[in-house]
Amino acid sequence: MLIDYHVHLEEGPYSFKWLARTAKALEAFQGVPFSSIGSRGRLIEQVNSLQERMSKGCYSEEWLHLYLRKAKQLGIKEVGIVDHLYRFREAADYFSKRVNLDQNDTIGSLQNYWLSKVMNEEMEHFVEVILNAKKTWEKEGVQLKLGLEADYFPGGEEELSKLLGDYPWDFVIGSVHFVNGWGFDNPETIHIFNEWDTLTLYAHFYGTVEKMIRSGLFDFVAHLDNLKVFNVRAENESFTQTWQERIAQALIDTDTATEINAGLYYRYPVKEMCPGPDFLSILVNKNVSFTLSSDAHFPDDLGNYVAENAGVLREMGVKGVATFEKRKRIIKPL
Repeated sequence: MLIDYHVHLEEGPYSFKWLARTAKALEAFQGVPFSSIGSRGRLIEQVNSLQERMSKGCYSEEWLHLYLRKAKQLGIKEVGIVDHLYRFREAADYFSKRVNLDQNDTIGSLQNYWLSKVMNEEMEHFVEVILNAKKTWEKEGVQLKLGLEADYFPGGEEELSKLLGDYPWDFVIGSVHFVNGWGFDNPETIHIFNEWDTLTLYAHFYGTVEKMIRSGLFDFVAHLDNLKVFNVRAENESFTQTWQERIAQALIDTDTATEINAGLYYRYPVKEMCPGPDFLSILVNKNVSFTLSSDAHFPDDLGNYVAENAGVLREMGVKGVATFEKRKRIIKPL
């Protein structure tokens, strides 16, 4: 069964680059004749579509319906829509305590700008939109699931637990995007990699991932080795294998699932799935449960490589894939 359990509605910051990417997504569903592309009339149509998209926002019925259309095109039967916790104003204190936002520091200034432009939604609104859409999706043959992707910081467990609250999540994803307050997947801060000893950096990252898993806060954890985003690797096979086996064991000990995430493969320089092939073998050999994830941030990317990654799991002898409902894991046949 094809599923996609890690799909975002929107990011930002809002820029001409973001606007162009949004136009590309809209065009993917509009059936535009090739003869009209590049014409003045077509550009007017695009501007009007973008104006409507901007005025209605990412939680509009129209925008969400594009995700449903793409799921139906690909034969995907379950979709987990999430938003990053940092998109919600309720999480301002949680992030301000743990992310470098110092405007007198180059990295802090960049991250302060980023966070101020993406943290502009209310969690209750997001939850309401997804819950209201569930019946519509079900009538179309696709199960829509309500999720949240929450950044994990050591020491922030109690505060994070309160933020998750009593909302009717189908699943909560844990992820690590920051090391010592530095968002390592931002291409504008790639030079910070040079300030670290690579093994020390990876030990810090993998140690945080292990703590995240053992916190017991999450139903599955995302992109376990995304520190490789810009192809900076821990070039020590024994070191890497030891840490990856520790993480696999933590997943087993806590009965936590993970994913095969395609986002780095088609959106970042490393061009590799998360987890990478060696890490994946370790996880499969430990009988860790997997779900499938495109990590789409626009509707035209929904389902990217989930069929291919389902095939990889089948070839490795995995029989089932993890789905979620009301924070209960349900294994369904691949």
